[in-house]
Amino acid sequence: MRLGEKQILTVVKKVEFGVYLGNDEERVLLPKKQVPEGIEVGDPVEVFLYKDSSDRMIATTREPKLTLGRLAVLEVVDTGRVGAFLDWGLEKDLLLPFREQTVKVEKAQQYLVGLYVDKSGRLCATMKITPFLQTDSPYKKGDMVKGTVYEISDAFGVFVAVDNQYSARIPKQEVYGRMCMGQEIEARVTGVKEDGKLDLSVRGRIPEQMGVDALKIMERLEEEGELPFTDKADPERIRAELDMSKAAFKRAVGRLLKQGSIKIDSDRGKILKSSPDKV
Repeated sequence: MRLGEKQILTVVKKVEFGVYLGNDEERVLLPKKQVPEGIEVGDPVEVFLYKDSSDRMIATTREPKLTLGRLAVLEVVDTGRVGAFLDWGLEKDLLLPFREQTVKVEKAQQYLVGLYVDKSGRLCATMKITPFLQTDSPYKKGDMVKGTVYEISDAFGVFVAVDNQYSARIPKQEVYGRMCMGQEIEARVTGVKEDGKLDLSVRGRIPEQMGVDALKIMERLEEEGELPFTDKADPERIRAELDMSKAAFKRAVGRLLKQGSIKIDSDRGKILKSSPDKV
């Protein structure tokens, strides 16, 4: 019998409070409210095995949101002195111990976690999911993917589990906008490393992104009448003001200049709107 996994077991005995599954050497109870109607001794039943509040192995026909060795995004339903408790679709909530939290979790928030068996033989969740991630994804450069943010590093960028399965990262220079733990994102694969890990970008391909960036500049000009800096500004200021890289800003400014939508006042170091042409 495999704790934390779905498996097919045989009914070996019927009792008033349920049925026992297994064989002559090992048995587990499937409580009465979980027993399929009309079941008899000898019938097979697909169940998931976990431990109840008394630390006894028990079977359920309910579908867990997470199984052993897998990853899933689960919601925090409560916190206590030993850790947080997650909703994983079963009657007993899943413990996420403090030592397995990579950030302080909050009630009603969702986080990507894995399932493991602790030293005392209980199923627990962990946010330390790197060992669970695979590096043999089917994706190639240019593919669009979806994933979940599981770690944010000031030095290295944002780490993402693509399909909640494959190891990926948004490099620091490609991080735009606010991202948070457990957030689902859509991104473009910009490279596949030799070890199979993916590099991602949340920005679109250059031609399409150029139009998005140009529109953002024009919207800012509509609101404020001018930009108090030009494409000569420091990259940090451009990122802080418009949430884009200097290279992307220069491309968008170039497009707008070509369209005649803006003009640059070099003497005052400003960008001004010059016409209502469409971006």
